[in-house]
Amino acid sequence: MRAVHADAVFTGDGQTLADGAVVVDDRGEVHDVGPAGEVLPRSSGAKVERVRGVVMPGLVNAHTHVELSAMRGRVPGGSGFVSWVEHMIGMRAELAPEEDAGAIERAVEELDAACTVGVGEVTNSLAAVGPLARRGIVGCVFHEAFGVEREPLMRRIEAMPRFVEERLGSWPSRDLAYAPAPHTLYTTHPEGVRQLLRLARERGARTSLHLAEHAAERRFLESGDGPVAEWYASRLKLRRDLLECPARSPVALADDLGALGPNVLLVHLTDARPEELELVVRRGAPVVFCPRSNLHIETKLPPLLAARAAGILPALGTDSLASNASLDVLAEARALADRFPTVPAEELLRMATWAGARALGRNDVGRIAQGARPGLFAIDGEPGADACAFVLRHVRAPRRWIARRSPSEGVPS
Repeated sequence: MRAVHADAVFTGDGQTLADGAVVVDDRGEVHDVGPAGEVLPRSSGAKVERVRGVVMPGLVNAHTHVELSAMRGRVPGGSGFVSWVEHMIGMRAELAPEEDAGAIERAVEELDAACTVGVGEVTNSLAAVGPLARRGIVGCVFHEAFGVEREPLMRRIEAMPRFVEERLGSWPSRDLAYAPAPHTLYTTHPEGVRQLLRLARERGARTSLHLAEHAAERRFLESGDGPVAEWYASRLKLRRDLLECPARSPVALADDLGALGPNVLLVHLTDARPEELELVVRRGAPVVFCPRSNLHIETKLPPLLAARAAGILPALGTDSLASNASLDVLAEARALADRFPTVPAEELLRMATWAGARALGRNDVGRIAQGARPGLFAIDGEPGADACAFVLRHVRAPRRWIARRSPSEGVPS
């Protein structure tokens, strides 16, 4: 047993403790947490480590595309989503396979250096699954399918189990759940969306959906025209009569298709309206915001104040290095703090930890609680009266692991 005595302990799901202590075993499991004056006497036989600074649970990055890490700094933003994705596709076609592999390994090392313990990895290639598993990172792997033509898409969905077996053989980690996932409602035929959601439910798994990310998405789904329709015609050479227009808003269409619920992570919602956010709350769907990615692509932030008013505590994700400078989810919290100064710092840190764990269906990470194995890290310094505000002011300060979590045992998910 080890007792970690810190100037402050941010627990993730509860009160931030001034002069707190945490007792962990060699697997990283928490046995006690609370005020140091209470915890330390209960653990008199434990070796005590004194931390002058703040101790936190490992971070949870609830929306990543680690497999796109070779795109770091190569894709310009600021001109809207369609322009960004066109540049991204062009740049990706120029990459050699060895560039991808090396960049993914470095990105996983970067996640670990940022003291990240959990991710929601969205993937087409499964290329990051092995590196994430080897590093002991937990969470969900969302294996995307997309296509606006029904028959080719349904064939791709049917082939997904074979694709997984060919790429990975046996699934490498019990700590990484697998689920098929639709990409978006405007890039995935409605029957494909329903089938992917059905397959995820049959696995008892959570899945993911990019939703209401930008105004062009809304225009295409509601009116059938605009930048998305023009891009389909120019890039894919699709006739307009092949593009189905549901004449529904993104959130209403998601509800029609059964994509609003506790087991579907709704990612972005940058273009969501207050009444749509209220529907999301009624359906109990978890939400993930990616503020720095949204700023890069659309120069727009997610509607944090409207989300809070609706009763949403969003998780945070970095999205990919094709639209972000780093995979540090704490920097997402800092970006929100800079632009929404009335939101409490403690709440923003909770978004980067416990809210992410809840979104991914995990209760063993994201919080310092008895029985959890969150991983503990420290930011050294003098936190003062508001430890959470100190953390957000010192996002770029060095972090160090205090206690790592050991991998789970048993059969992979």
